[in-house]
Amino acid sequence: MNNSEDFSQLPIAEIPKHVRAELSSFLKAREPQLAQIGKPVTEAIEHLERFVLDGGKRIRPLYAWAGFVAADGLLGSEDPQAVLRAASSLEFIQSCALIHDDIVDASDTRRGNPTVHRAVEAQHRALGWTGDSADFGRAAAILIGDMSLVWAEDMFLDSGISQAAIQRAREPWRAMRTEVIGGQLLDVSLEAAAIESVELSDSVNRFKTAAYTIERPLHLGAAIAGASDKLIDAFRGYGRDIGIAFQLRDDQLGVFGDPQVTGKPAGDDLREGKRTVLMAIALQRADEQDPPTAKFLRENLGATDDPSVLSKMSQMIEDSGASEEIEQRIDALTQSGLEYLAAANVNSEVTELLRSLAIKSTARAK
Repeated sequence: MNNSEDFSQLPIAEIPKHVRAELSSFLKAREPQLAQIGKPVTEAIEHLERFVLDGGKRIRPLYAWAGFVAADGLLGSEDPQAVLRAASSLEFIQSCALIHDDIVDASDTRRGNPTVHRAVEAQHRALGWTGDSADFGRAAAILIGDMSLVWAEDMFLDSGISQAAIQRAREPWRAMRTEVIGGQLLDVSLEAAAIESVELSDSVNRFKTAAYTIERPLHLGAAIAGASDKLIDAFRGYGRDIGIAFQLRDDQLGVFGDPQVTGKPAGDDLREGKRTVLMAIALQRADEQDPPTAKFLRENLGATDDPSVLSKMSQMIEDSGASEEIEQRIDALTQSGLEYLAAANVNSEVTELLRSLAIKSTARAK
């Protein structure tokens, strides 16, 4: 597929499989350079290759492509194949964020499989290498994540989009990377300082997840197409509200989710001591209504692996009414996000895709 006519006939929902093909091609092209550096590097980067190619829903490239199409990009002068390649580069930012986040959180699983640092750790142990396996796993995974971030820049700049498009996309591209890393720094700082601010927890949701998952990818695709400020503002409003609602849903799953669905242990956010909006509201309510419950939650948040204690904490949060308040926030944000989408007044296929993604990503678990 190499021209705008072909792409005009391609359903947007089929973009993820083409993203995977672009990523595979990029990774294949990197192999000779890695081989020159040394076999251990090639073997280490195989973990990144598996992580990038074997998992994920390609949601960020999909949103970037939707932004491009909605701004009538297929009617313009940009090569659609190059735009798809540029959109695909977002998967490397996602991989960097997840690999590093799993190290920070000391997570054992991601998408139902060992996290990258755990997989490297197990490989070190199995091969009988010297030194501490866990230390090596963390060190190698940090560097693997760094490589992923570097390759995001390479894939984007070398995608083949015009220099004018690169300049138009510079603002969302620069902002997106700063926001996601800044959001992660804020997240770990709230945990370390045991800060219980709903406002700051909201900022984590906005910048660690919403901005680089939906808001900025849409902005990026629309900017590449040369969209108007009005359309970009509508997309950013949709992306901000739906992205925050998506993270609030993820916060619910981090406490109440089924491990078979989430791919992580039950109560994982409680075990990790996450300072989510859900937890901040639960503690506020417990302080007002049941101080012993507030004391129990504070003493055990991030301090226990005991399944029975984690289960008790989950029930306390549920009983506080915090979970239902989060549901109300999710509903309100979803509604406002869809109102921004309606105001964008873009073609029906893109509108329906963005609407269905919003509803699917924010819906209650069955």
